Amino acid sequence: MQQPVVSYSMPAEEIESVSLPVGWKSYISPEGRKYYVNTSTKETTWERPSTSTTSPKASGSHQHSVNGRQLHGASGHVLEHPDVYLRKTSLSNQSPGSTSPARRQNKEKEIKETKITINCVTFPVSMSAPEQQLLKPSEWSYCDYFWADKRDPQGATVSGFEVLLQKQLKGKQMQKEMAEFIRERIKIEEEYAKNLSKLSMFPMAAQEEGTLGEAWAQLKKSLADEAEVHLKFSSKLQSEVEKPLLTFRGDNFKKDMKKYDHHIADLRKQLVSRYAAVEKARKALADRQKDLEVKTQQLEIKLSNKTEEDIKKARRKSTQAGDDLMRCVDLYNQGQSKWFEEMVTTSLELERLEVERVETIQQLLRQYTTLRHETDMFNQSTMEPVDQLLQSVDPAKDRELWVKEHKTGDLRPVDMDI
Repeated sequence: MQQPVVSYSMPAEEIESVSLPVGWKSYISPEGRKYYVNTSTKETTWERPSTSTTSPKASGSHQHSVNGRQLHGASGHVLEHPDVYLRKTSLSNQSPGSTSPARRQNKEKEIKETKITINCVTFPVSMSAPEQQLLKPSEWSYCDYFWADKRDPQGATVSGFEVLLQKQLKGKQMQKEMAEFIRERIKIEEEYAKNLSKLSMFPMAAQEEGTLGEAWAQLKKSLADEAEVHLKFSSKLQSEVEKPLLTFRGDNFKKDMKKYDHHIADLRKQLVSRYAAVEKARKALADRQKDLEVKTQQLEIKLSNKTEEDIKKARRKSTQAGDDLMRCVDLYNQGQSKWFEEMVTTSLELERLEVERVETIQQLLRQYTTLRHETDMFNQSTMEPVDQLLQSVDPAKDRELWVKEHKTGDLRPVDMDI
């Protein structure tokens, strides 16, 4: 929604000021017509005032304000001297209704070339506006890149803030899936430990003897020790990784996201409503100005004796319509400013939450790798006795032990005598 920049008819050189009544000056409109302005009351007229015309008392004028800006003029309307235009760089507090149609159309065309309204939000046209400075340069911050709306794969309009919220909800879902993954890892560890323990009690090769038998028995025992290591690993995974993943940002997190969503959505709805009011006021102003033009043309060809009075009424209505448009634009800009401020504040909060989420999960995954390294270390320790006994395996020693236990006699057979 572009800020209306409106102006009076382009002032021409003053003429005949000496012969006019006190307080009156004459100007030339863009169409080449002469009109007269009372510098005290700001009254304007197409007809030359007579020398008997006296200036109305100053008490006939009063003041009113819009958003803190004082507006002066008869009947409370802005009717500034036309040459004020030359001294102003901005005429946002001047009633559009007092602007000549040609000048107003030129200004509106100029505005449309520099600003564009998309889904009730006003943006500068990048081709004609200087490049905006990012709020947080070089940081790729949320508060700099999510002002416009976009289309989802189904063609529905999604606001930039909704994209940020979806990122948060997706992060919550990823966190949940990571916890489920760790749960499956725990189940595997528990099942593995159970099977190792069960296997260690199998009586297979229990009759192996000697140093090899001792090494074999130790190997079977190491399975039970390894099973214990994996049980401890699964237990620590549950308490130090899975549970923190599940409890980080509990049920209140989604409620908080909904609060953010509703708050920003309400501000956006208000902005849409105020933009509609601006468009309605703009149309009303166009209708009033068109009516004023018609009555002015009727005066030129003198179709009615009442036309001059009708023009005065039409001019007042046009000025009032301009004031109404100013008021609607001010309300719109206030609403957009409030939405802007809340967008910056909330997007930065969502950015902080995302950093917190990533760092928390990073820490938990590091804990996983630490536990995994510890498990490998403990598993290695269960193998050390096995390694030592395997190094001590001696076939000769085993044969000696076995022979001593199972020998049947050391006398060898000899030849038979005749």
